[in-house]
Amino acid sequence: MTIRERQEQRERATFAPWATFADASAGRPRPMTPCPYRTCFQRDRDRIIHSKAFRRLGNKTQVFISPEGDHYRARLTHTLEVAQIARTIARALRLNEDLTEAIALGHDLGHTPFGHAGERALNEVCPFGFRHNEQSLRMVDVLEQLDLTHEVRDGILCHTGPKKADTPEGRIIHYADRIAYINHDIDDAVRGGLIKASDIPQHLRDRLGDSHGKRIDTMVVAMIEYGDRHQQIGMDEQVHEAMMELRQFMFDYVYHGTEAQREEHRARAMLRSLYEYFVEHPDELPGDYFVLMARGEPLERVVCDYIACMTDRYSIAVYKKLFIPKSWNRIEG
Repeated sequence: MTIRERQEQRERATFAPWATFADASAGRPRPMTPCPYRTCFQRDRDRIIHSKAFRRLGNKTQVFISPEGDHYRARLTHTLEVAQIARTIARALRLNEDLTEAIALGHDLGHTPFGHAGERALNEVCPFGFRHNEQSLRMVDVLEQLDLTHEVRDGILCHTGPKKADTPEGRIIHYADRIAYINHDIDDAVRGGLIKASDIPQHLRDRLGDSHGKRIDTMVVAMIEYGDRHQQIGMDEQVHEAMMELRQFMFDYVYHGTEAQREEHRARAMLRSLYEYFVEHPDELPGDYFVLMARGEPLERVVCDYIACMTDRYSIAVYKKLFIPKSWNRIEG
């Protein structure tokens, strides 16, 4: 018996009956020989962590565009916080922690530079539309060809939007993503002076907690207790309603119409300009993207791939190179 097979045997002995078992995975788009040491979901987690897309998350905006300070979240730190929250819930409910972690680490791989501002910009110009969850799946399937299992791919696609993931581990990520971003965005907004902690309505502070840690604990415990009672993923109704009201508070006072978004229109204009430029000059795309077009991918789709893969600073550098005249010094005779 291999080490992997012993791990799969332990899963059968210790996981809840409604968990997703590695030895029952629906498989990969391109079958591969099983690893003797890692389960299929552990292998997926490792492939995601070692991908170029995962490394780029460290230089992509979460909410605050070009913040001045070292402690604001980037897309990578958001991803790690989602993974931590999701693993805590999965472990408490005796679900598959490896599958949960793999989905969490991969759920935002397709996000654009400048966060949702970039996503909105590409959705406005791309004739096929643009949604970051779909791009995340495209990232692992087409652009990096990670050949992940069905369960991880499904969880990545369904972490947002109306469709629920096929697995309970995937459905955890839908909630963990919200728990993470609502709370860390409050933390960043307070640090940035956009709101004060006391601005949060008193009844929400009473219900969820008056600190970052207490709010997360309330929401996570509500999910664990709900799952333990019902053997399905959800959250106590009162806590869920309070969480969604807090989310709306953030939209009203932070995400929309505040100083935090003063650069959003510039970021969107910049990405739209990059899109239009490369659609008109496809010969200037990097070589890897010619391969995609040779496979029959539409030019507009490939240009979106290129821009979505950019980090904040790389997109600014490309924009400056294409549209900003270089400074020069003239020697007076």
